[in-house]
Amino acid sequence: MSALVVGVPKEIKDNENRVSVVPDGVAELVHHGHQVLVEAGAGAGSRFSDEEYVAAGATLLPSADEVFAGADLIVKVKEPIPAEYHRFRDGQQLFTYLHLAADKQLTQFLLEHRIDSIAYETVQTADRKLPLLTPMSEVAGRMSVQAAAHALESPAGGAGILLGGVPGTPAAKVTIIGGGVSGTEAAKIALGMRAIVRVLDTNPSRLAYLSDVFGGRLDLVIPNRAITAASVAESDVVIGAVLVPGAKAPKLVTREMIATMRPGSVVVDIAIDQGGCFETSRPTTHSDPTYVEEGVVHYCVANIPGAVARTSTMALTAATLPYLVKVADKGVRGAAAADPALAKGLSTVAGDLLNEPVAEAHGLAYRDPAEVLAG
Repeated sequence: MSALVVGVPKEIKDNENRVSVVPDGVAELVHHGHQVLVEAGAGAGSRFSDEEYVAAGATLLPSADEVFAGADLIVKVKEPIPAEYHRFRDGQQLFTYLHLAADKQLTQFLLEHRIDSIAYETVQTADRKLPLLTPMSEVAGRMSVQAAAHALESPAGGAGILLGGVPGTPAAKVTIIGGGVSGTEAAKIALGMRAIVRVLDTNPSRLAYLSDVFGGRLDLVIPNRAITAASVAESDVVIGAVLVPGAKAPKLVTREMIATMRPGSVVVDIAIDQGGCFETSRPTTHSDPTYVEEGVVHYCVANIPGAVARTSTMALTAATLPYLVKVADKGVRGAAAADPALAKGLSTVAGDLLNEPVAEAHGLAYRDPAEVLAG
């Protein structure tokens, strides 16, 4: 396949300061024979200057419209929002986080415009790891505790509790639902801040692993509905860190459970970009990150890592670049045919929906990726 023109637009979601390719990544793509179009100011939020992109070999363009018009492959961080839809050409290629199970409008847009897309969050290696989701799950997990600690403060509407307490006062009780990557990172920070921490996970082997890693300092429980309800009721902070790859998050905490928490308690829904795992969750932004429901402060920011843009950008692009080079070299279909991990990330190709959980979430027709790639 001939070299693709790669487009790097500036992210426009609320307070989304990450950028999909850093200057070093541009240099790598140029080395592989690709032209890279970068929108002026695309890296500013992560403190990468236009001059650095030009020095790396990028063609700097003044507007997103020009980047989209000139590129074969659009590389983003966050899913396209409606304000960007008009910029896409039919048949264009897209490589980004998509979270389609929570966004029927975007799913239908990609299908109608025959966009070939790969979603970072469903790229999966043979050992079932999610290499492009993991770095942002690590950031979101760590930041969830920072956000909860701040939301617990009286000026933020919280109960006025210091997460770790001080001698003579009780520390906050933190329940983390899900012991995967983001849940594990949340536990690290919560323990570091001297909270009392419980992790709920249905996988006994994962709990055994966490027991070894944390040396018995966590309360590790296999939940059922009653256990979840009791844990939520006695917690000052509940962090939802549930992930079903590519699928909508299950609603594991009901409104009734939330209502049993002490007024001013805090919930943080890391799963909000997949629909959220609390019944009372709705997406918020960094500009307006919290709201109160049933007397409980909810932090449901859909792009948590965007708040630490430089760290997040460097972690994300280190993971995505090797895959991006493959996609730029062979196109979405060719790269997916050559790399089973990328094939797992296929979302839409030529008007077909290739992700089964997304099809189930929206009641749309599903087509087997192997069939499409073979054709």
